[in-house]
Amino acid sequence: MSTVSESARVAVIIEDDVDVQTLLDEVFRAAGFETVLAGSAPEGIAAVVAHRPVITTLDVNLPGMDGFEAARRIREVSTTFIIMLSALSEEPDVVLGLSAGADDYLVKPVRPRELRARIEAVMRRPRFEAPPVPGSPSGGATMPSPAAGLQTHRDLSLDPDTHTVLVGGGEVELTPTEFDLLATLLDSGRRVRSKAELALVLRGDTVGGVSDYVGEPDKRTVEAHMTNLRRKLGDTPADPRFIETVRGVGYRLTSADLPTG
Repeated sequence: MSTVSESARVAVIIEDDVDVQTLLDEVFRAAGFETVLAGSAPEGIAAVVAHRPVITTLDVNLPGMDGFEAARRIREVSTTFIIMLSALSEEPDVVLGLSAGADDYLVKPVRPRELRARIEAVMRRPRFEAPPVPGSPSGGATMPSPAAGLQTHRDLSLDPDTHTVLVGGGEVELTPTEFDLLATLLDSGRRVRSKAELALVLRGDTVGGVSDYVGEPDKRTVEAHMTNLRRKLGDTPADPRFIETVRGVGYRLTSADLPTG
């Protein structure tokens, strides 16, 4: 496991294929990162704890422990952005990866230009401090959430300063992507946000920008993240408490009044 300077922008690469690992290393270094390479899930999880990376890439097909379980364990100790890499391209595989805690899912073979675009998109998003891990060094400065101040809806509250979400007084653990989606919807109120708009939010882009094209895979990724977000909030599309689907358009908050009876 390589060492990095305290002020470095760090990426942890968890990949057992040496050729793929080398390619990822080159792309991240070209993007200005210092990298920590790991060939197994336990080694990678230890690297995340030790180095507190901005981004972690995670291969699905790892020896001993697969990437899905590794993502779940990383989520217990870090808010690093996870880009999952896999040869599995079917929708259930993508949903499983995002459900495990990944923020993005990239199908192999990895194309360097696409990976670089994903990295740049991640770096345009707000960066929140990872939760403290016993024995780990403190992190650096963070960027504020685009929605400043406590946001509430019914018995749900989101605090961008502490990166916490409460439902009925109990804390809900969300990935950085789920947190960003929820913050955007809370900030929008009853205004409907389309899947394309939400995809751009997650990429750090805006409508009318130089890279505002949104394809069907981007929209399906938003759908998968929204499914996971609703599940964690105890919400359902059939009987929504917080987020409702506007068929053929997108998503918005429910009315502010709690249901009675």
